[in-house]
This record gives sequence, C-alpha cells and structure tokens, in this order.
Amino acid sequence: MDNEKIKQILLDIQDTKLDFTVIQTGKDSKRVNGLYKPDTHEILLHNKNFKTDNQLVYTAVHEYAHHLITEETLAVSGSSAPINAKVHNQAFWVKFNELIGIAEKKGYYVIGIENSPELEKLTEEIRTNYLEKNGRLMQEFGRLLAKAHELCEQANIRYEDYVDRVLCLPRTTARDVVKLGIVPVNPALGYDNMKLVAGIRKPEDRSAAEKQLMNGESPVTVREMMKRSSEASRSDDPKSKLEKEKSRLEKTITQLQQRLEYVEDALGNM
Repeated sequence: MDNEKIKQILLDIQDTKLDFTVIQTGKDSKRVNGLYKPDTHEILLHNKNFKTDNQLVYTAVHEYAHHLITEETLAVSGSSAPINAKVHNQAFWVKFNELIGIAEKKGYYVIGIENSPELEKLTEEIRTNYLEKNGRLMQEFGRLLAKAHELCEQANIRYEDYVDRVLCLPRTTARDVVKLGIVPVNPALGYDNMKLVAGIRKPEDRSAAEKQLMNGESPVTVREMMKRSSEASRSDDPKSKLEKEKSRLEKTITQLQQRLEYVEDALGNM
C-alpha cells in the first residue's frame, strides 16, 4: 500500500481541511509504530513494523487522530504555531475510537479475531469465566459490605475505621463496590465497566451506556457520550444553571473568607 492510498483511506474515513502528508519510513522501530509531527503535519509510519496492511491502517488511523485533534485545536486558538498534539488524553481516545469504528464499517480495518479459533475460544473463556464471574463476585461483595456497614452501626463501630484498618480497603474502592451491590448492572460488563455504569444516576442513561458497552463501544467513548448528554441536559435546565452558579459562588466566598481571616491574623501579629 503506497502513501497516497493510505492518505485517501484516511480522508474517506474523515475529511480534513488541514493538508497532511503520509510517509512510510522504510524502517522498523522498537519504540513506536508511527509518529505525528504537528509542526509539519506529517504522519510517519514505520512500515517495517507491520506484517499486514491491516496493522498499517490501524497505526495510520491512530496518527490521523492526532492530526484531526491538531486541526480542531488550531481552529479554536486561531494560531498557526506548532502545538503539542501527541497527548493521549480522553479527547484523543474518543476521536481515535470514532475513526477506527468508521474504518471498520468501510472495510478498511478489521480486528480479525475470527481468523484465530484459539483466540476466539480464549476470548469466550475470559468473558464468561473471568469478566462475568468477577462481576457477579463484586456484586455480592458489595452486598456484604453494605451488611458490614449495618453491623458496624449496630455495634457503634466507625465503618470508615473498619474499612481503613480492618479490611484495609481504599475508601473509594469500598464505595464503588457497595454501589455495585445496590445498582442493577449486567455483570458481563466486567468490574471496571460496571463501576462506570453504576455511577450514572438515571436508569435510562445507565441502560443506554450498558447497551453501548455490550455492543462493543470502548469505555472512554461511552464515558464521553454520557458527559455530553449530561452537559446538554444541564444547559437546557435553568434551575441546574442557577444551582451550578450558586455552588460556584459559595465556593468562591468560602475561599475569600479564609483568605481574609489569614490576612487579618497576619496583620494582628505585626
């Protein structure tokens, strides 16, 4: 596959007004499979690292995601100066997963698990005997922790101290696990995705997130979808706007009062 073909594939996945160049280096690299240069808008692909065009396309899409993030950032900043476009933050992974999904639909890329019967069998074992079983185990763990909380109160024992120094659990972990024992979530999602879904307040939003995950959407994509949905809901609700502003003002007032007390004490000691 030549450079122009790769570029046309990327443009067909998502168009861009910011021109870029695809360069296959003819080299291998133990550090990276590819590189994006934001100052020159070059996508470098170490093609000796790849055994198939499928692997090459995956890396090309990865670097193209950096290019599109660069384009978006430049459009907002209005600057033509080079920027750091190599950060793998949530915005990047959302964009990358979006692009690789389009690449799959258009037939440019496939995961190809079906090409390895052994991997297919192992994947089913992982899903059934580990992800799902662990999910069910954590749900039961959550119910037991909730019961332990009740017993601590009956015995006049501080539950927080029990969690800290008897079970030796981080409090955030205990809180997340208890939630899994209360909120109904499909254990087939696995523990981490169950935490993500259980943290969503509205049942209909939880159901939507669960469905997306079961259909193969990445956790970072689902998290971003829920974030956008929540922001859209808040922006349409005048009460939520006022409550948010009230909270922000109260925080500012508290900080100013603390600063005033510090200044008054300092003046009193002079």
